[in-house]
Amino acid sequence: MTPTTPTVVAPSSAESMALAAYYQRLQTQLLTQGLMRTDGGGADTPFSDAQLAENFIQIALFDEYDTSTGILRAQATASRLRRWEQPIVMSIEFGATVPVADRAAAAQEVRTYAERLSRLTGVPIRFGAERANFHVLFLGEDDRRAIAPRLRDLIPGITPTSVRAVTALPRDQLCIVIGTFGADGVSYDTAVALVRAEHPALMRLSCIHEELAQGMGLANDSPRARPSIFNDDEEFGLLTSHDEMLLKMLYDPRFTAGMTAAEAAPIARQIASEFFTGPV
Repeated sequence: MTPTTPTVVAPSSAESMALAAYYQRLQTQLLTQGLMRTDGGGADTPFSDAQLAENFIQIALFDEYDTSTGILRAQATASRLRRWEQPIVMSIEFGATVPVADRAAAAQEVRTYAERLSRLTGVPIRFGAERANFHVLFLGEDDRRAIAPRLRDLIPGITPTSVRAVTALPRDQLCIVIGTFGADGVSYDTAVALVRAEHPALMRLSCIHEELAQGMGLANDSPRARPSIFNDDEEFGLLTSHDEMLLKMLYDPRFTAGMTAAEAAPIARQIASEFFTGPV
């Protein structure tokens, strides 16, 4: 795996092709159930400023996983407010087995979405391989299992737990993002997002939306967040109006990176109220 895209596409393994068939069936099932909505929410998904503020605290001030035992476990863990305090230089990489047509579509989706994230947060985002600090990887099954050396290049000092989180990614985990922080422990200095190359188009775009937004600092999920992609119920596949507000809140200058949930809560309530009534 190198930062440049190989010109020759390697054949997919039987396991990768079986995964592609599985994810196609899964996407079809979700769509048949009315899930993976792309409408951003509407009259059927009302929420109040109080709900928005509470969802912000749950999603921005807690981590989705606990790594204290050296094993990645899905368990909400109290954290501090974390966000980017420097411009983002984003790079896009593809594993050797990713078809050329898929690479072109995925790259355009990332670029379009990055522009939206930059508008919402105010964080400058540009693309380039030199000095990149946010890496988006599209990997087939065989690419992913061999990605450990590249991960160590991208994140010097990456923990074995984080490496295993990628190389041993279970089938039911569609995508993942890993972030590292500066000396203060709360300002992002690197993020690596992985999207499986076996995903059909909408599932791939859904992963781009969720993992890149999580890599901006909205690190957790909440079963009460609606309409939201930060909810494991898969009702929404793409960033919603609710989620746009969360991103705007996270980068509001009234917050300071490193705040605890208790410190952030009254500010979150004030900002959320302003979305509904305007500044006081």
